[in-house]
Amino acid sequence: MEQRITELEIRLTHFEDTIEVLNQTIIKQSDEINILQLQVSLLEKKIKSSQSSPVALESEETPPPHY
Repeated sequence: MEQRITELEIRLTHFEDTIEVLNQTIIKQSDEINILQLQVSLLEKKIKSSQSSPVALESEETPPPHY
């Protein structure tokens, strides 16, 4: 009986260690996701504020030479 309890305690300790490693991994990934979301947001703002499209409106286009 004593040996079974010891084995269970050892297994519990390994499970606790595994859970802690997984928890740290999740925390790290969450931080990385937050950074990436901020970068995407900044890129979206930069793209929207950049120069207008090089394509002119249809009304401003000159007709092609074959017309």
